[in-house]
Amino acid sequence: MNFSYVWYDTAHWLLSPARAASDFTKHFFDNPDNPLTNTPYGRTVSAACELFERTTRRYGKPAFNLPTTMIGNEEVAVTERIVWEHPFCRVVSFERDHAGAKEQPKLLIVAPMSGHYATLLRGTVETFLPTHQVMITDWIDARMVPLAEGAFDLDDYIDYLKDIFRAFGPDLSVMAVCQPAVPVIAAIARLEAENDPSTPRSMILMGGPIDTRRSPTAVNRLAEERGIEWFRQHCITKVPPSHPGFWRDVYPGFQQLSGFMAMNIDRHLTAHYEMFNHLVDGDGDSAEKHREFYDEYLAVMDLTAEFYLQTVEKVFVNHELPKGEMMHRGESVDLMAIRRCAIMAVEGERDDISGVGQTLAALDLTPNLSSDKKLYHLQAGVGHYGVFNGSRFRAQIAPRIVEFIENHRREPVRKKQSRAEVCS
Repeated sequence: MNFSYVWYDTAHWLLSPARAASDFTKHFFDNPDNPLTNTPYGRTVSAACELFERTTRRYGKPAFNLPTTMIGNEEVAVTERIVWEHPFCRVVSFERDHAGAKEQPKLLIVAPMSGHYATLLRGTVETFLPTHQVMITDWIDARMVPLAEGAFDLDDYIDYLKDIFRAFGPDLSVMAVCQPAVPVIAAIARLEAENDPSTPRSMILMGGPIDTRRSPTAVNRLAEERGIEWFRQHCITKVPPSHPGFWRDVYPGFQQLSGFMAMNIDRHLTAHYEMFNHLVDGDGDSAEKHREFYDEYLAVMDLTAEFYLQTVEKVFVNHELPKGEMMHRGESVDLMAIRRCAIMAVEGERDDISGVGQTLAALDLTPNLSSDKKLYHLQAGVGHYGVFNGSRFRAQIAPRIVEFIENHRREPVRKKQSRAEVCS
């Protein structure tokens, strides 16, 4: 049995006294009545204590913290409301206090269930708040779900999506960011095969692993080389007794985070060293930017073992979707059934997680969808995170998505678009 989670929790508990002492020392040297506070020595000690506390902290789920947005020239209040809820997921709606808000298109953002919380897409949500009724899937940390709630696998994930589409469709656009591209297109394919009237109007697939045989990245090659049994033996552990999900088999968030950081360890070490220098120099603004980024980046959640292993096996090892071999509840996931839901594929030129062509495959695998309902956007100069956040996303990708959603918002589609368009 893999006891890594137990050792992780134990180490966190054993560090508690040292963290308390470090916190006390930092407050002592931050006290304005202390004559050492504004000296190089005082700032150095305070900075060292803060870095120790931050690198040994267990980060909780961040808040979206989007209190307002602009609709036209008017600043309006934004209120979060849970509009759909199941044990492993809830849908959060961002309600805007504006008379015309209900007339805008509905956009469901399906956040990745791959270690980080949905708040990682805060910038994505913020970008579309002025123009859309935005909702987002807020996946629940598996260690917080009691074992009595049962399992959650890839089939359950697709079931959840179908239920959500039925709850808020059919006048709905769906945006899948990275990992959920596969279950989103699978759920829509099943709805299309069932001729379900709640099928969304359009889906936007962003940097998703539809066919990882195309331009395979280091992540893709790792899955194929090691095989599913390696992941089962080395990545799966049980939740310790101190959490509501005690004894549930999970892929721990802290383990996945260590893999993320190992890919760019030099960059992370440099960033922390620079923060130390910013604190010593009294550069509060630069230090705060570091805090904001790592408060989000280091906040991770556990995934159920069955969902994680099925995703690795079906998507990254066996390539079941592009081969036409993927099944859901005993029924074939046939992408040829997609005839109504328009598809936009968005990729980043420098994406080292989902290689160029992997998301584009969705357009090639849906031959029965007319060309005027397909659009491809390759964004030059961006990596994986630039596909859904950052200045180029806001200036060049988001406007194309807004246009695409509007063009396919109602039936019949009135405006035709070319299948392929490259943005440089």
